[in-house]
Amino acid sequence: MIERREFIAGLGGAAAAWPLAARAQQRALPLVGIVDMAGNYVAGGPLIPNELVEGVPPTRQPALSAFRRGLNETGYIEGRNVAIEYHTVGMQFDRVSGLAADLLRRRVAVIFAIGPLVVREIRAQSMTIPIVFFVGEDPVKEGLVASLNRPGGNTTGTTNFTNQLFAKRLQLLGEVVPKAKVFAFLVNPNNPNAEPDAKDVQAAATALGVELRVLTARNEAELEVAFAAMDEQRIGGLLFGLAAFGVGLEKLAALAARHAIPTMWPLDRAWPAAGGLMSYEASTPEAWHIGGTYVGRILKGEKPADLPVQGSTEFEFIINLKTAKALGLEIPPGVLALADEVIE
Repeated sequence: MIERREFIAGLGGAAAAWPLAARAQQRALPLVGIVDMAGNYVAGGPLIPNELVEGVPPTRQPALSAFRRGLNETGYIEGRNVAIEYHTVGMQFDRVSGLAADLLRRRVAVIFAIGPLVVREIRAQSMTIPIVFFVGEDPVKEGLVASLNRPGGNTTGTTNFTNQLFAKRLQLLGEVVPKAKVFAFLVNPNNPNAEPDAKDVQAAATALGVELRVLTARNEAELEVAFAAMDEQRIGGLLFGLAAFGVGLEKLAALAARHAIPTMWPLDRAWPAAGGLMSYEASTPEAWHIGGTYVGRILKGEKPADLPVQGSTEFEFIINLKTAKALGLEIPPGVLALADEVIE
């Protein structure tokens, strides 16, 4: 029979080994890497869009929860049979290549890539690693897939066609300020999509029969110059491009209020919640949920080439009525009826 002292000693040795075994099991879990180009600059409040933050930005939490839910639906639970690493680069595009190289070195199983630039950087280093993307552009036009139904290669994912929503955003803005004849489109020229987005907005303005001025800004100083130009040109409404401008959303909203310019933002409720007038965008959590299910299916053995690219079906239109009143605007009943949320 085993002496009591030897038995207790044996338990102690086993207990000491358990954490090591657990860590070994954790290392053996398939790794899913998330590389997010937009995570920082959608965050408002005190966050500075061009700087990195630790962890997941608050405005990305709902999307990440939706991603985990998609994984769960395919049988994958974080920490149990899959590991997830979230990385955000904000607008520091030069960091993407290094992040991709690190994930590939550690034999990542699948990468969830946010933005076409991220996809291109990963594919420049590997044409075999499975990539599930979420982009705002047409992935065929961007060269990410061969077609929506049959992506081919190692990539598939979701798109909200946000650049195609510029016409709707400009239309809604025009209905709120019907007497305006000149609108502005403000974008950061460092954004790789600045030029094509400007062309899309210009085409939308032409179709609506209004004049559009394209202005650029990279930082707070250039923002001041751009808004001063809007005053001089008597801009009736401002449509933002999907870009960081070096300041938090609350400060940017305060700048728009100081110049009394009605604004439309191409993202979720973060903008009107920060004091901006309106936002119109496809649901980001919906896209991340689909991304999670696709990642899970690929982990189970399916190929990206066989998974068709999916488009967003849910859209969110949010209005800040307090901001509208401060601007002296009366939102038309028809526009109010379209709003998914009204902030008062």
